[in-house]
Amino acid sequence: MANTPEGTPYVESSDLVANYPAASLALANRVDLVGVLPFANAAARTTAIPTPTDGQFTYLQDTNSTEFYNGSAFQALAGGKILQVVRATDSTGRSTTSATLVDASISVTITPQKSTSAILLIWSFSALLFGANDLARFAITDNSNNEISGAQAGFFGSANTTGIRANQVLIGYSTPGTTSATTYKGRFRVNFSGTAELANATVTGQLYAIEVSA
Repeated sequence: MANTPEGTPYVESSDLVANYPAASLALANRVDLVGVLPFANAAARTTAIPTPTDGQFTYLQDTNSTEFYNGSAFQALAGGKILQVVRATDSTGRSTTSATLVDASISVTITPQKSTSAILLIWSFSALLFGANDLARFAITDNSNNEISGAQAGFFGSANTTGIRANQVLIGYSTPGTTSATTYKGRFRVNFSGTAELANATVTGQLYAIEVSA
């Protein structure tokens, strides 16, 4: 039996009789080593590969992750890759006079592929505010109305105007720590007694949930 320059064994004519079983086993072992073997979870992998080889790759189905053995432990490939993008839109104008946050009728549900992922959230919209000496506030929250880091309810407007309009973008960062469906939504309110509006009929409101691997 001979080897390719890369080290993969192959069967020669002299191996077709007496040496074939050993040659076949060597070839199978090499495929296991250089291929990416799928396992249900890390425990199943440990059972199947009690003594892994440095550089060996595996795929875990429970976390949808590819890992390699670094000589002492399996570790995930370098993160920072976008795994999926989910987008929601709203083309209907919305308004509120509520002094507490209410739903803006735009939400997005994402099911993370990995429990270690981060979710980048982006809400873009055109905002209007009517009312003297008032301010509007907008926020991205989870489904329990907890405000998302970076996208908490910030002020929009001026205490000295009776009307103002501008395009707005909120960017939030969330680490849900789950592979279950997770919902995020936009919310808004006024600070005192004016009216806050979302001009979605003019500029389509958009809410993005972007999963980024750890």
